[in-house]
Amino acid sequence: MIVYTWWRSLAAFRVRIVLNLKGVSAEERQVDLRKGQQHDPAFRTINPQGAIPALVLDDGRTLVQSMAIMEFFEEVYPTPPLLPADAAERARVRALAQMAVADGHPLVTPRVREYLERELGHDEVQYMAWSRHFMGAALAAMEGHLRRDAQTGTFCHGDRPTLADVCLASQVVGFSYFGGTTDAFPVVQRVYSACMQIDAF
Repeated sequence: MIVYTWWRSLAAFRVRIVLNLKGVSAEERQVDLRKGQQHDPAFRTINPQGAIPALVLDDGRTLVQSMAIMEFFEEVYPTPPLLPADAAERARVRALAQMAVADGHPLVTPRVREYLERELGHDEVQYMAWSRHFMGAALAAMEGHLRRDAQTGTFCHGDRPTLADVCLASQVVGFSYFGGTTDAFPVVQRVYSACMQIDAF
């Protein structure tokens, strides 16, 4: 398998964590988002959206979007499990994951930055404030659920990592890129610290 990635991409970071947790190896090919390599015609044939990660399977099929790729690995390599057995609990884990993946992260991606700066005239200070706001809002939502729900354990759901923890970790790392801290989110901070004790993270 080949995974198209970049060291600073939060979405690619999530996929790398899952690969590590599952003990699965894939050849890495770097797509430098700062240099705009995601717009190269050669890469657009792999992912017409021009986004990473992209995973090319051994049979040549290509998968895109971090959540879809992570769930593919969960289904194909079920050990260790990253989703609970119970349907309602799986829904909770997915919901927590989506707070980061769908609500927070998309608003700070390079294509959003380009639009804010080139089309709307925002400067670096404004972009950083924008990013802290939306990344922090997603973490605040996660904090509220984690604090309220009895299913929260050492990790987001119980005492072993799930896809929710993978996404929480990427959100915290992303928030730090923009100068944010988790001081206002003690449960998030605790879970993140537990995650970062695991080599796979």
